[in-house]
Amino acid sequence: MRDKAQESLPDNNRGAILRLFGVILIILGWLNTMLSWRGGFEVASFHAMLLATGIVLCLIGAIRRNRA
Repeated sequence: MRDKAQESLPDNNRGAILRLFGVILIILGWLNTMLSWRGGFEVASFHAMLLATGIVLCLIGAIRRNRA
């Protein structure tokens, strides 16, 4: 009975690692940006690149998940 249930479920794990890594990069970039603002420092382009890379990875992971 358990085998039939597993066979009927689609494999939706594709892209999960990319989405997770993207979320981690978004959180790191956003926290670094907020700390820079709070400390009165100039926001470095590295923090913006972390955010942009995280968003791109999340989008790629979402696209891969929906194609499966």
